[in-house]
This record gives sequence, structure tokens and C-alpha cells, in this order.
Amino acid sequence: MNQEKKLSASIPPELAGQRLDQALAALFADITRSQLQQWIEDGRVLLNGRVPRKRDKVKQGDAVEILAPPPVEGSWKAQAIPLEIVHEDGDILVINKPPGLVVHPGAGNPEGTLLNALLNHAPALAVLPRAGIVHRLDKDTSGLMVVAKTERARQHLIEQLQEHSVEREYLTIVNGVMVAGGTIDAPIGRHRTQRTRMAVSERGKPAVSHYRVMKKYRAHTLVQVNLESGRTHQIRVHMAHLQYPVVGDPVYGGRLKIPAGAGERLKNELRSFKRQALHALKLSLIHPGTGKRVQWATSVPEDMSQLMEALAQDAKEHAD
Repeated sequence: MNQEKKLSASIPPELAGQRLDQALAALFADITRSQLQQWIEDGRVLLNGRVPRKRDKVKQGDAVEILAPPPVEGSWKAQAIPLEIVHEDGDILVINKPPGLVVHPGAGNPEGTLLNALLNHAPALAVLPRAGIVHRLDKDTSGLMVVAKTERARQHLIEQLQEHSVEREYLTIVNGVMVAGGTIDAPIGRHRTQRTRMAVSERGKPAVSHYRVMKKYRAHTLVQVNLESGRTHQIRVHMAHLQYPVVGDPVYGGRLKIPAGAGERLKNELRSFKRQALHALKLSLIHPGTGKRVQWATSVPEDMSQLMEALAQDAKEHAD
């Protein structure tokens, strides 16, 4: 299997003062500038040990490291992986993605992904970029995704995503008791030193999340979140930024929170919940074929449902 490749260089005197992406294009002539810019955006480039911006200026002697992903294979394998199809017509597919399913093949996940399953279900998707996938959910986030079945539908959906006319409603369980809902308007970008993490950063891209308290438990809250933007890990980062991290989040979740006097059922549910408690509950968009707004909703997956029941039971048992 192809592996990530580490490239390193030191900025020579003649490139001092140039933008990082310009300097990298000169140093690594066999890699396109657009590819280098994308790797900077993805956090795959470190400048003196930190995640830079492509417009940052370099100095003589600056140390550059690039973690180049393996080459993209020409074609992906179709695999018979079960799919829960909520809706399908000639233009689009709407999928209810289970937790644990990676959306797109990549380093460490060459197969066994949603894309492989889609190619098995509809082989004609092979002619479309990413088999028609226009947006993602994290591996351990469950819920609704739309997939294009034609190039016309793909472009239509991409435009809607860019214009924020695709409406996405999520349900999440967070640590801590929220007083009320509100809006988080805080830009998100790559963490300065840890490329696999995102963070609220002035150097990031605009990100807006609207949240509403649905139910309060003794030490947790059930929250509905609507996204205006679709940044990587947006809800997880924004909730953690508010000091109400998503339950079970392995990256931003912090320490396990068990309310005093909790029974064995709740303790077991919280300790065994090993993914972020986040589900894409509703999806609304303008249908590429009809031009009319359509909406789908799905039920909460069993693991989250059981956790919500245990939290509600605990709150009831400890009510004044």
C-alpha cells in the first residue's frame, strides 16, 4: 500500500522574502503550485515546526517539512458494503451514514469506505469526481449526506454548498449544562502545531453555528445545531471553544464527565461511548432536477438514543 512521504528542505538565500507557496514551487519543481497550496491548506506543510499560511513570507534557513499523501489511484474498487438509502432518483442519492464509516479513501483507508459502497450500488458514479460525493461527515459522525448522480447535479449541489443554501441540522450531546442557545461566529483553521486538529483561529475561515438547547440533564445537554458554513470538525471545535465539548469526542472532548451519584447504567453508557455524540439529523436542499426545496430527516442512531435515555433516567431519579 502506498505510504505518506516526508519531504524536507531549507530555504536558500535566493528565495528569502518570497511567499511560502512560491518558495515551495521553486524548491519542489516536480509538484504543482496548486498541489502545494492545497497541502498547505490541509496542514501537511510545517514551517519551522508550525502550520503556516501560503502567503507567509519565508526567511533564509527556514526549515520546511511536507508530509505528502500517497498518489491517488486511478480508480477505486466497488465493494458490497451495506448502505441505508433514504432517497434515490436520477439526480441524487441521500444516504444515512452509520458511525464508523469513512467517507472517502485516503492514507490508511484505501477501501471499505462510503465511496467504495457507492460504486457497488451505482457503477455509473465512477465517471464523477469522488463518485459524486460533494460533502463529508467525519468517520464517527452519523447521519444524512447527499451524493450527486450526474455532473450537472454535482455542480448544482457544489454551488448550493458554497452559497450556504443547503440546510443541515445536527443533534449532539455535550458535556456541561448549557443555559441557553445562541450563535457561534468564530473562524476555524488548522491547529498551529498539530495538523490533524482544527482550532478557532483568527487565521481560519469564517464559521458560523447556530445552537439551541433541546434538553438539559444533570451534567450534559442535548443540543440542536444548524450550520451556515461547513468547516472541518466545525461543531466539535465550536462546542469545545464554548467549553461544552461533544461527549465521546476523542480529539476535542476533554475528560469524561459523570454526574455525582450516577447509577451503573449511565456510568456504563458514558464510559462505553467511544465516538463523538453527533448526528446529522435533517438535510434540506434545492433539488437539482426539479428546482424545488426538498427535506429529509432520520432517526437518532441506537447508541445515541440509549445514551439519551440513560441521561434522562438519571435526571428523573435525581429530580428535586
